[in-house]
Amino acid sequence: MNQQYPSTLLEKAVNEFSKLPGIGRKTAMRLVLHLLRQETSAVETFGNAMIVLKNEVKYCKVCHNISDTEVCRICANPLRDASTVCVVENIRDVMAVEGTQQFRGLYHVLGGVISPMDGVGPGDLQIESLIDRVARSGINEVILALSSTMEGDTTNFYIYRKLEKTGVKLTVIARGISIGDELEYTDEVTLGRSIVNRIPFNQ
Repeated sequence: MNQQYPSTLLEKAVNEFSKLPGIGRKTAMRLVLHLLRQETSAVETFGNAMIVLKNEVKYCKVCHNISDTEVCRICANPLRDASTVCVVENIRDVMAVEGTQQFRGLYHVLGGVISPMDGVGPGDLQIESLIDRVARSGINEVILALSSTMEGDTTNFYIYRKLEKTGVKLTVIARGISIGDELEYTDEVTLGRSIVNRIPFNQ
């Protein structure tokens, strides 16, 4: 039996919120009702923040991380080690690694992992830009820090095959992270140790 809404406006708002990942209709209703209880200015601020984010957010032309500027703050920081690049799946993984405070190099955000079941191939990811980046800059080490899932391992191996003859050192984060774990959900201590204790990929 479909839930009856007292207002079509309420129903439309709940429908939109329930499209968000991990948000069911009950949670969507709770969020909508919470916003209804707020001052109009607070709701406008919330809505405007989403619109401005969508319209004005940029992707770093170097590492493809989300940024307010053409080059993100990490890539533009002269104190970072530009010779070491940590390859991650998405922005959440950048935040996870940064949270460990164990890594002072730069990043390369792929935008996903190779997943034939989902129709995602190498050409859908920022892999060619990584290869170009290694070829034209003084990168000495590429750390493969993808989740220890089948898709992550497939992507790691694909990148390894593309870069193995370039002379760059290829390492993978230590498997203190359980097989099948998503990187963003790993605790900071374990993730930090995995970065510090990284091993050569071909081992």
